[in-house]
Amino acid sequence: MNILIIEDDQSVGELERDYLEMSGGFHCTLCTDGTVGLQEALAGDWAMVIVDVMLPGLSGFEICRRLREEKDVPVMIISALADDIDKVRGLGLGADDYITKPFSPSELVARVKGHIQRYQRLVGGREKPKEEVLRIRGLEIDRAARRVWVNGREQTMTGKEYDLLLFLAENPDTVFSKDRLFSRVWGTDACGDPSTVTVHIKHIRDKIETNPDHIQYIETVWGVGYRFRG
Repeated sequence: MNILIIEDDQSVGELERDYLEMSGGFHCTLCTDGTVGLQEALAGDWAMVIVDVMLPGLSGFEICRRLREEKDVPVMIISALADDIDKVRGLGLGADDYITKPFSPSELVARVKGHIQRYQRLVGGREKPKEEVLRIRGLEIDRAARRVWVNGREQTMTGKEYDLLLFLAENPDTVFSKDRLFSRVWGTDACGDPSTVTVHIKHIRDKIETNPDHIQYIETVWGVGYRFRG
């Protein structure tokens, strides 16, 4: 994992770098200028950014503020400014931690690892947002508006036709039986006959397939069910 250290005191920056790299798993880049450090922070893929406050070019506070506007990365401030007002300011600008100099190198390593692990758990637990419009060849399905277009022309669908089409399109190249489709789209407690799935598939095909002899989207897998071509 790559860590950026922005520290104008070369000896302090090298100390931070050496301890982090000796702990294993980290590769550190040291920058001694605030303006260049911000450019590096914005351009690189960093597991964490460690920044001093008093820097030539830009202050660590300004770097933290700018980073928070453009990137989501853990930021730690290490500074000789030990007043509470400085800590409050740094944390208020979005820093994840604030350590005052002199500091314990082992504590630095422990805090860095802790923040990176928490960040990775947070990011790993986030569900990636779905694109509002699902596009498959000439078919467009707008999830937010619940509307469907084929080659630029809107096709009107009933609620269940839309739900069935969306479910199949979101699970391409997977074969679903009529019973499973009925359970997933109509609900496990729904009253009705799973054969209604066949009727709905026919209606959907009439609206989205331009040539019934050459199926582009919903295929029939004989004796099994239906599959959406991805």
